Amino acid sequence: MTDVIIVGGGPVGLLLACELKLGGVDPLVLEAATGDQRRTRSLGLRSLNARTVQSLALRGLAEPVAEAQWAMLDELRGRRSPSAEGDVVALMVEVLEKGMVRGHFSGLPLLEAGGGAEYLMLGQDSLEAILAERATAMGVRILPGSEVTDVVQEESCVVATLADGRTVRGSYLAGCDGGRSVVRKRTGFAFEGTPPTMTGRTAVAELADPGALSSSLRSPGGLVNLSLVPGEIATIEFGGGPDERDAPMTAAELEASLRRVTGLDVVVNRLETGIRYSDNTRHAETYVKGRVLLAGDAAHVHSPIGGQGLNLGLQDAISLGWRLALVARGLAPRALLDGYTAERHPVAARVLRNTKAQVALMRPGPQVDALREVLSEVLELPDAKRYFSEMVDGTGIGYAPGSPDPHVGRFAPPMEVRVPGAEGTRALTASLGDGRGLLVDLSGGEGTDGLEAAVAGHRDRVGTARAAVPGGTGLLLVRPDGYVAWTSGHATSSGHAAPSGHAAPGGDDRPGGRDGLGGALTAWFGPPLR
Repeated sequence: MTDVIIVGGGPVGLLLACELKLGGVDPLVLEAATGDQRRTRSLGLRSLNARTVQSLALRGLAEPVAEAQWAMLDELRGRRSPSAEGDVVALMVEVLEKGMVRGHFSGLPLLEAGGGAEYLMLGQDSLEAILAERATAMGVRILPGSEVTDVVQEESCVVATLADGRTVRGSYLAGCDGGRSVVRKRTGFAFEGTPPTMTGRTAVAELADPGALSSSLRSPGGLVNLSLVPGEIATIEFGGGPDERDAPMTAAELEASLRRVTGLDVVVNRLETGIRYSDNTRHAETYVKGRVLLAGDAAHVHSPIGGQGLNLGLQDAISLGWRLALVARGLAPRALLDGYTAERHPVAARVLRNTKAQVALMRPGPQVDALREVLSEVLELPDAKRYFSEMVDGTGIGYAPGSPDPHVGRFAPPMEVRVPGAEGTRALTASLGDGRGLLVDLSGGEGTDGLEAAVAGHRDRVGTARAAVPGGTGLLLVRPDGYVAWTSGHATSSGHAAPSGHAAPGGDDRPGGRDGLGGALTAWFGPPLR
């Protein structure tokens, strides 16, 4: 029996597998598709927003992803002839190099001159390859062509049945198997929401006259987009969801869609492959049911407009991995998993709300045109641009609203730290690569004996460091996912937040109280070793 079965070997499942392996458990990834079948789900480019890039950087994954992005853009520049469309590639390279991109809201760009924003863009197949290589190097078992058809919970395990009749048992099972998740359906998760109002199509096709089309968000019948990837074409129409999701797309279907959207007599000579999608918006009531957990599209589906879905799923994986590893190893109580739903569910709910708003702003018509003009003016206001940017790039996430300390529940602030046994300083987030939490002394003191003693019972789960921040005071307890769990020396009360759904740790409520630290360590990382 394996520790954790992961159903779905896309980016979310692969990242979760890496996180679990880092946390000391043995995951098994069951992926239904083979390499050839995965091509259609890799159409188009995927954007990784600032918070996702920061999260990947915790594990040393941001750099290889960035390298893959630049390699892709170099290839695209080499393949495209100097033209108006070629200029789009050059413009994208320019804004990425300058760190200006924060994302977009319904096609209205969120650019920040000199902002140094962290934003990456690449094909999903490239991202999957990077994550699969990391997982394999860590010893994760990945079984492609393993379609799961049923999931049954037993008292001490979960049984997954494969299409060929084989069964696999795991102590826990994570459903990362997409919007039509077998895991979610067979386990009985409630999945309420709103029906589709649009049909999107993305295809690799050859047009009789490629120069006759150009990208437009405001075509007469909807949206048409010529991808940066040559040959990829997308349309969106607002007459309801697709009649058929799984039937192969034909050249005639794409041609008809292009004609309806643009009003032009477009001719499609050949279609290689294509997919359909919609703005069907649904959300699992909970992400945890017994020994089964959900992450990514298995837990929430929404319109792809805005490019937030992949980011939402990858951040689910980062949030879930360390928790599930501690619980699966018996180091922390099962209640720690309750915080996964309590923290991530509101984040997804906000994404579902803003993607529905973005769909509304894409609809053709003079009233929506006027609304977009007004919103574009609003987005020039610094506070409004900051609000929308933080919404779409994930940097506005806070897991402890109402905390007396503004750092608690937020991503750790940038700072340089010294780690025992290492030379020089490094970024705080670069010190979380081993998957443990980190207790940071902000006072700038040279000694760490007191810190080591404070985490002695959790030394297998929490490391120590001191900050190279002049004038810093107190302690900072950072979770393995980069979020601050507890502080001392700042707040007016205890300065720590318990995992959502848990009772607050007991102990000394004075800022800096060591009993408060002990309670926080136990609440977030389980009881100390004896």
